[in-house]
Amino acid sequence: MPYVSGKTMIQQAWKHGYAIGAFSAHNAETVRAILLAAQEEQSPVMIQVGQKVISVMGLKPMKEIIDAFMHDITVPVCIHLDHSRSFEQTMQAIQCGFQSVMFDGSHLSFEENVRITRAASEVAHALNIGMEGEIGKIGGTEDDISVDEKDALITSCDEALRFSEGTDVDYLAVSIGTAHGVYKQEPKLAFGRLQEIREIVKKPIVLHGGSGVPDDQIRQAIALGVAKVNVDTELRQAFTQGLCEVLTNDPEEYALAVSLGHGRDVMKEKVIEKIRLFGSNGKALQF
Repeated sequence: MPYVSGKTMIQQAWKHGYAIGAFSAHNAETVRAILLAAQEEQSPVMIQVGQKVISVMGLKPMKEIIDAFMHDITVPVCIHLDHSRSFEQTMQAIQCGFQSVMFDGSHLSFEENVRITRAASEVAHALNIGMEGEIGKIGGTEDDISVDEKDALITSCDEALRFSEGTDVDYLAVSIGTAHGVYKQEPKLAFGRLQEIREIVKKPIVLHGGSGVPDDQIRQAIALGVAKVNVDTELRQAFTQGLCEVLTNDPEEYALAVSLGHGRDVMKEKVIEKIRLFGSNGKALQF
């Protein structure tokens, strides 16, 4: 199965009332964990390449690692650039063959965010690549970029509509009470606002900070128009837990195939759990 445009993948999920899991990858084992889980569950999947891994591994090498592991995968896969802060990097990802990109201008003025996101959108659409933009500030820390909880703003309907129309993005990340990283207390999502935004922009919504949100809130968000849920923290926790289990049982186990392999297996189970929660299992045949 070849790669699928993020636009096609997210539209399909939105139309049929489920969400695509957008899972962050950090190395070869985490890429493999995501792909094996998707294959086992017959689920379309997004593999996210974020800023932290780009700073360590590089954009092109990560794309090549994913390419190398696609040889025995038959389910639809989309590689997504997460939280790019520059137009240049967004274009570089498109040149590398990503099928979905996100320009995150939430730190810029509204006008500047719209201007750059729109420029990226025009290129993405010309090449049938999915385009994501962000309006509102999502709290927490991701890839060393911190947004104080008190500065995390719930996106207003007016700015969501103005941003959506001004940028022509395919799917829209909004701030409705989630945060990146580990929650200090249980999040309470602003479902009323989510419903209003969905009705006014008439586009798939993206939920950032999907780790740690209670399952019932995730299901409700999907029912209200969320078609892409980003998961990173819970996957890194699962991978590290698997690694630690091996080293706790045998501190002198130096075979990386064993320790990293167990990390991969534990993370794979977490990805499967999320795929089932999002309702994308068994949906590969829709493509």
